[in-house]
Amino acid sequence: MVDLTYVVVSVASGVLFGIMDGVINANPLASQLYAVYNPIARTSINLPGGIMIDLLYGFVMAAIFLLLYEGLPGGEMGVLKGASYGLIMWFFRVVMAAASQWVMFDVPLETLLYTLTTGLVEMLVLGIFYGLLLHPAD
Repeated sequence: MVDLTYVVVSVASGVLFGIMDGVINANPLASQLYAVYNPIARTSINLPGGIMIDLLYGFVMAAIFLLLYEGLPGGEMGVLKGASYGLIMWFFRVVMAAASQWVMFDVPLETLLYTLTTGLVEMLVLGIFYGLLLHPAD
């Protein structure tokens, strides 16, 4: 049986993910920095699809956190385990994507640095959120 805490935290983290994505990607600075993508960007956002993806990410990322929990640095402190997890997510989700963008496309350095910085904040927030609220069942 699925733990109710896992479900609630997963949904909440998916909503949090969506809110942070909106703030990070729909502000004037981001609009200016991401203008490089205008030739290939959609003219409108598929909001239902975005919400579903963020909710799915919430469930998957919470499950992976629980699977890795015992092996994460931080001792008994969930917040440190969450921060460790956030850094791992940042590397695999943000750093690798930004590195690929840098290699494949003519993207300004400022755009990549914005992506790296905001991605770090976003992943740390989510990781700490998981660390504070999720613990494996005994």
